[in-house]
Amino acid sequence: MPDGRDLSTPTPGYEATNAGPTPKTDSDSAGAARSGPTEKCGVVGVALDDRAASRPLYYALYALQHRGQESAGIVTHDGFQQHGHVEMGLVGDAFEEGDLDSLAGETGIGHVRYPTSGGVNASCAQPFSVSFKSGSLGLSHNGNLVNADEIRDELAQLGHAFTSDGDTEVIAHDLARNLLEADLVRAVKRTMDRIHGSYALTIMHDETVLGVRDPQGNRPLCIGELDDGYVLASESAAIDTLGGDLVRDVRPGELVVLEPDGSGFDTYQLVEQDNTAHCFFEHVYFARPDSVIDDTLVYEARRDLGRALWNESGVETDVVLPVPDSGRAFASGYAEAANEGADGDAIEFAEGLMKNRYVGRTFIMPTQDERERAVRLKLNPIKSTIEGRSVTIIDDSIVRGTTSRQLVALLREAGAEEVHVRIGAPPIVAPCYMGIDMASREELIAADRSIDEIRDEIDADSLGYLSVESVAEVLGESRLDLCLGCVTGEYPYDIDGEETDRDVQRPVIDTDSEPARADD
Repeated sequence: MPDGRDLSTPTPGYEATNAGPTPKTDSDSAGAARSGPTEKCGVVGVALDDRAASRPLYYALYALQHRGQESAGIVTHDGFQQHGHVEMGLVGDAFEEGDLDSLAGETGIGHVRYPTSGGVNASCAQPFSVSFKSGSLGLSHNGNLVNADEIRDELAQLGHAFTSDGDTEVIAHDLARNLLEADLVRAVKRTMDRIHGSYALTIMHDETVLGVRDPQGNRPLCIGELDDGYVLASESAAIDTLGGDLVRDVRPGELVVLEPDGSGFDTYQLVEQDNTAHCFFEHVYFARPDSVIDDTLVYEARRDLGRALWNESGVETDVVLPVPDSGRAFASGYAEAANEGADGDAIEFAEGLMKNRYVGRTFIMPTQDERERAVRLKLNPIKSTIEGRSVTIIDDSIVRGTTSRQLVALLREAGAEEVHVRIGAPPIVAPCYMGIDMASREELIAADRSIDEIRDEIDADSLGYLSVESVAEVLGESRLDLCLGCVTGEYPYDIDGEETDRDVQRPVIDTDSEPARADD
């Protein structure tokens, strides 16, 4: 595999490899405080008719860059062998013209990553590649497994050598092992019966590209049609970028197999469950506003959440300001609802905080004082919009509270007479185990404080959150069809030490003997 290096000793039947240089990261970045929840990962896969896959994959990764900025990678297959290029950094930094030219083949998969399981290093960058007796395997993963350690221990006892501490390699090892004993569909089914947690996968087995979504559909994945083939992607915005049309979402528990010549795709419903567990935070924060996820345009969902926020906890002020960029659609819907049927003066919707787009994330600052000062580098208030007026600022969430406190202080310094804060999601009271890099309970401001206490902590005149019931209603889902663990403390998966919100059957992994085979 071009640019690759063997990182493991041979294991029974295959060896795992992954390409990547020394990571370009700050030594303090992994453990330093972040101002909010961090993006997960983005995956893509394409199968084309008589056109190289590398550039469409590259463009699609650009469209998914918001989902991960630590590493980017592409693996292709030319019908004879697999080619790959994986680098730390942004998509534009990870690939040069020659890199794309070296990625031969009309099928391939790609990945942008933010670390959730595994460290910030090249060994965890994806796609993860495996070579085994009867071919090659590449795998890109968005999500997080709950039982990865159990499966890793079991496979290690069987002689498998692991090159990373990430859960993606666990999936790759398990699937490669099953492919030695079963056909493609049955091998995927066997792996799905053993892994527990959230996952949206694009997989390449030789020149065949697959897409898999976990049985509860926690992570998004969709199918798109191009003029000369088909594409699988985390978000429909990537399909739009390629000039394609959204076909539909991959169903929870479904396997999609693209024809290698781009002529169509086959589907297999491998697992069915009574309820889904769609991540509500995709609509609140993570997904691009122009993406359609589970049949809902994200921008309209955010506007409707803002309207619901006004109906639940609206406050009459002179002006409504979004916190850029994530608060913009919420604030638009909030202000629109506020002005419907208004008898007096309309509430103004204005951009009162200007964002400097050339400042890096605040968590790379080495001291807390510098992290706090960095907010002033990133956001600058427009005094003429704020001075002498009552202001409502709208944001998608409050995690630690540090940024909210600083924003309130900025607005007061700019002359605001009152500062009210409204949040387009419920309070975050618990961590996420499903692939969002969320703070621990000890760091979450809402974990052990009432809304009044949080209001005092951030020095706002009032504070209002959106209720869980309104989130479910706006998204058109029942509570049991959403993953709400971070705002309820009850999860749709069996996580050690945590409560569940439904009956969950966690696979039993036997580390003392040969793994049992589930019925096909």
